Parts: sequence; structure tokens; C-alpha cells
Amino acid sequence: MTANRTNSIFYGVDLGTVLLYVLIVIAGWLSITSASYEEGTSDFFSFSHFYMKQLIWVGVAWATAVVLLLLDVRYFHMFAYPAYFIGLGLLVAALLFGREVNGAKAWFEFGSFRVQPVEFAKIATALAVARVMSAYSFSIDRPGNLFKVGMVICIPLFIIILQNDTGSGVVLCSFLFVLYREGLNKWLCIPVLFVAALFILSFLLAPMTLLVLMILVCTLSEAMMNGRWRSRLVFLAALALASGLLYVILSLVAPGAMDLYHCLLTVTLLSLIFVAVYAYRANLRNIFITMGLFVCSMIFLPTTDYIFNSILKEHQRNRILSFLGIISDPRGVDYNVNQSKIAIGSGGLFGKGFLEGTQIKYGFVPERHTDFIFCTVGEEWGFVGTMVVLTLLCLLILRLMRMGERQEEPFGRIYCYCVAAILLFHVMVNVGMTVGLMPVMGIPLPFMSYGGSSLIAFTILLFIAVRLDASTRQFGLNKF
Repeated sequence: MTANRTNSIFYGVDLGTVLLYVLIVIAGWLSITSASYEEGTSDFFSFSHFYMKQLIWVGVAWATAVVLLLLDVRYFHMFAYPAYFIGLGLLVAALLFGREVNGAKAWFEFGSFRVQPVEFAKIATALAVARVMSAYSFSIDRPGNLFKVGMVICIPLFIIILQNDTGSGVVLCSFLFVLYREGLNKWLCIPVLFVAALFILSFLLAPMTLLVLMILVCTLSEAMMNGRWRSRLVFLAALALASGLLYVILSLVAPGAMDLYHCLLTVTLLSLIFVAVYAYRANLRNIFITMGLFVCSMIFLPTTDYIFNSILKEHQRNRILSFLGIISDPRGVDYNVNQSKIAIGSGGLFGKGFLEGTQIKYGFVPERHTDFIFCTVGEEWGFVGTMVVLTLLCLLILRLMRMGERQEEPFGRIYCYCVAAILLFHVMVNVGMTVGLMPVMGIPLPFMSYGGSSLIAFTILLFIAVRLDASTRQFGLNKF
């Protein structure tokens, strides 16, 4: 009996993760069926329908999962680099010879089937990142090693951006969470977030306001890095009081001589100089960090216009401006998101029922079976249904993180966290864009959106992690 159990392909496999995967795939297929089914269709089982095509891909994906469970885990480590270079080659081939779909030249077309190489490039990149970072001599604190990881991530990212598929490329930025988990210094993570915040704020705030804000941030950072907590509180209170008093005095003595922006600018500049002098005496390293942050910010800000107007495409610019509320185009760039929110809101608590979604049925929501599949869940299954789907996805991500933590080898741990980061990013962006909390990027909801490439790629991505975890669990079970 023990021998039979050992020979089973499910020996050591986390069945809870497999069950979550199956439930999410079934929920996705039902949503695709509801989104693409047309009333009055005589042949329900015709393979011309999206839901029947997806059913074929579900079968292929499940067969692929079984094959992965039968493979030796050493193959994943052994072929990580070859898979990475093959992935790069496919991305370049798609850029040069691929078919353009929705403005992105990122597809291969074989008859009636299309394949998107970027979905499989994510797998190859995750394997390569795990291989690089699991090397015996690797240390994330060494600039050379960090540069290697950065190149492994940035090369496919650059090619994907050239394909005009920025949404898929941005997914690779989720590996920053993996680097942080592996010990990346927080001071190297903060500038990335700071740059993103500056890029967004440059559209929302006037140049003078942004300058005041940057100086104030630098001043506060110096105050928080130096001295005890009491001195920090005293400094912040004194800064606020000085700003208010200076503005009131100037308003009474010389009305109109200095507005609030110039007043704040003067006060923050003086306070920054004061804190810099103090920091120089207390800790020279901190003043270099703060002043470097300020100088880099001043250099970066003028480039935002060039990035926005010269690098981003028109539809990408419109999506960003619409998301920030700078422009409003209900019948154009805002149409998808507006109809999506209407569909989700009309579902109420329990939804309208399977195949009963009017917004979905009558085609008011474009891409309702692909990028906006979550709208179908919201309208037909309601708030309860969306919470069930999101719970299943979150549990799957948490189980992947748990898999990573119980890995005995760095390769398995890093790869599991790469998969968790990719899935988390996809879920956050896809669900966020359907409810208007994120700009539209055109990335699928894992295991639920229509498409053979994405379903098979996500299945491979997940079941490599499941196989690595099964190997660890088999070793633990065999000890007893």
C-alpha cells in the first residue's frame, strides 16, 4: 500500500492548491460561457463558440498539469537558462514577424489560433530569476549580483514594451516584491515607488506645488532619520507653526507680496538647510541620501513630459489621463470602465443569475469574456460571487507563499514567490481596472479570462511550483 501511494502522481502534492485551481478554472469557464453565449443559438456545442474553444484549452491545460507533476524537479533548474533564452527569442520573433492585435505586435497566428509568447516568457523569466538568485555565491547585497537579476528582468521587459504591450511588461515589475523578500535593502525599493509617485503627481500638481512638496518630503525625511522621537515631534510642530506664522505676518504687512506657495517654499528651504547642517554633524550618510533623492527628483521631473508624449502611445496617454480624472470621455476611452462599473453595480448582492446579465448579454461591455471577465462575475453572481472568486484567488496566492516558505532549496522558494507575485499583480490590476481603481492595461484575470495562451501559461507557472513543493513534501514524508 505504501508503494502504491509513493508511485502516485499526487504523492506529496498540495491537493488544496490543486482544488483551488480547479474551482477557479471552472468559475472562469462558466463566466466565459455566460459572456459569449447568444440566445437562440441552435448548436450549443459548436466549437465556433468561445466557451467551447476554452473547454478545449481547459483540457489541454489539465493534461499539461499532469505532465508537469510527472517530471523530475531537477529539469526545472537545469533548463531555466535555455528556457529564458528561448523565451527571449520568441519575444523578438513576435516583434519582427508577429501579428498586430489591438495595437500590440505580440502574437503568432496559426490558422484560427493565436499564441502570445509574452505569457510563456513570464514563466521563463521566473525560472531564470530563481536560478540566478539560488546560486551558491549569490548575495543580494552585492551590486554585481543585483545587476544580474536586474538584467534578467529588464531585457524581456524592454522587448515587451517595444511590442507596444506595456501592460504585460509591467507585470515583470512585480518581481520587486520577490527581491524585497530575499533581503533587498528598503532604501533601494523606496526610490522606485518614489519615481512612480512623482510621475503621477506631475500630472496633478502645478510645478511650484510639486517643488514645495519635494522639499517638504526631503525635510521630513531628514527630521525622521535624525534625533530622538521627541525632537522629531518638536521639529515638525515648529515647522508647521513657522509656516503659518510667516504667511499670516506677510499677509498683514505686505498683502499680495508672497502667496502661500512661495511662503511654504521659503520655510521648507530654510528648514532643509537647518536640518542638513544638523545631519552633517550627526550622520553624514543620511544627508547624502536626502540630497541625492532631491537632486534625482529634480532631474527626473523634466523627463516626465518626454516619457508621456514621446514613449507612450496615444491610447495609453488617454487611459492615464482618464484614470487621473484630467479628461473625461464617456463614449470613448472611459466607455469600457463606465460600462464595467454599471454591470458590476447592477448585480447587487446575489446577482441576476447565470446567463441573465443584461449588460453582458446585450454587449454593452466590450472584451467581456477576456480582460473584463470580472464584470460577468459581478453582474450575474453579485457581491457574494465576486467575494467568493476573490477569496479563491487570494487563498491560491497565500498557499503559493506558504509553499515558498517550506522549500528547503532557495530555487524553489524564489520561484514560488515569483509565481505569487505575478498572480497578485494580475489580480490587483485586472480587478482594479474593472472597478475604476486602476488604469486599463489589458492583462487577463488568471485562470478565468478567455484565451489558451494565458490559461496554459498560468497552469504551467502554477504547477511547476506545485511540483517543486511536492518534491519537498515527499522528502519530508519519506523520513518517517
